[in-house]
Amino acid sequence: MELNGVQIEDEFAEAFPNWACRVIITAITDKWALQAATEATGFATSAIGCPCEAGIEKILTASETPDGRPGVAVLFFAGGKKKLKEQVVERLAECVLTQPTTAVFDGMPEAEERIDVKLHFFGDGYEYQKEVGGRNCWAIPIMNGEYIGEENYGIVKGIAGGNFFIMGENIPAALMAADAAVAAIKNVPGCMCSFPVVASGSKVGSNKYKFMAATTNEKYCPTIREKVEDTKVPEGVKAVYEIVIDGVDETAIKAATKAGIEAAVMVPGIKLISAGNFGGNLGPFQFKLYEIL
Repeated sequence: MELNGVQIEDEFAEAFPNWACRVIITAITDKWALQAATEATGFATSAIGCPCEAGIEKILTASETPDGRPGVAVLFFAGGKKKLKEQVVERLAECVLTQPTTAVFDGMPEAEERIDVKLHFFGDGYEYQKEVGGRNCWAIPIMNGEYIGEENYGIVKGIAGGNFFIMGENIPAALMAADAAVAAIKNVPGCMCSFPVVASGSKVGSNKYKFMAATTNEKYCPTIREKVEDTKVPEGVKAVYEIVIDGVDETAIKAATKAGIEAAVMVPGIKLISAGNFGGNLGPFQFKLYEIL
């Protein structure tokens, strides 16, 4: 298969189940909403070494938020409900409540599964309940007024680890294509790219160092192409970037994969699009590129 002259490899991305939570963060301006969202989703690129995976799903206008202010929708993913709750609590408490003019709201009000995110005790007895946009919230007095927040959030069984590889004839071409792919994925609801562009793709375990849980995926490293017998890097490819996608369901990841690839192949100098898997041993979800495209 070719798309805009770029070869598409007959491969599949292998993904695994995760619990997902969407939080809407608002502030007095879009700058401060984005600042809080950026802080809240820090150190959350990969479950290999981070406590969760998280990222910005969508920038929201004032008409899309409960309190009529600019906002950002963020997604958090973790392997269990308890772990997800811990991360949402810690990140809202340490990274959002601390930011100027912020408020937080449940982004999955229709979800049947729920977690409690109780931050109102920070008010030390001065906190009180109030209704905002038809939602029951807590108001916590802080130095610039009040922090407003819901304390019950919906969660769903999501998916982590959707991916595809962009292979280019040089770094500028591959990186430009990766940037275009991520920009396209941002328009797809229900998903996010936690990195958002991966330069150091990994494999499970190690060939040499048994104490390592994950190491470089040598099959996709162009500089050692001649040293790796089963290399996945075609001749003429000098840079490979991986786009990793987490989503609330299979539909979201498929749509994001399609949008990202279609954007990437429009950049001159892209040689091949592929996907990463471990032969079906990592997770139950397989996103086959040919079927998606």
